[in-house]
Amino acid sequence: MASESYLDGIKVLIVDDEVDILETLEDLLIMCNVVTASTFDEAKDLLESQPFDIAILDIMGVEGYELLDIANKQGITVVMLTAHALSPEDTMKSHKGGAASYIPKEEMANITTYLSDVLEAKEKGKDPWWRWFERFGDFFSNAFGPRWYEKDKSYWDRYMDPRA
Repeated sequence: MASESYLDGIKVLIVDDEVDILETLEDLLIMCNVVTASTFDEAKDLLESQPFDIAILDIMGVEGYELLDIANKQGITVVMLTAHALSPEDTMKSHKGGAASYIPKEEMANITTYLSDVLEAKEKGKDPWWRWFERFGDFFSNAFGPRWYEKDKSYWDRYMDPRA
């Protein structure tokens, strides 16, 4: 599978306060060297003491935005994964905060594709959000209405599919 080639052997930190989420992601990312943390303090210590290729951070329960800042300072690529902070506003906050992507937990079964998108973009010198609307536009339109992005249209225009 092409998406796995970008992930083979990379070191991934997964941070979530829900053990079942950690276990599921660990199972989905068997091609990676996975390290998990279930608390803010544990994650902070890991981010500040070990190198990671990518970090997957929950927002709620583990102070995800604060961890995003720490990871950015360490030069670690971050993907936000959330269920409870799922909103257009949190998507933009994640983007502006330096996250490479923002993934609804409902979509985590496809995590290898989404992480590969981010790593492929990095390799090719593209913005990591280059495929975000292609991957999640329908999901967000179903969740928030077909014109959810219009409030901040000028911001999101650069990521919109020109065919839409």
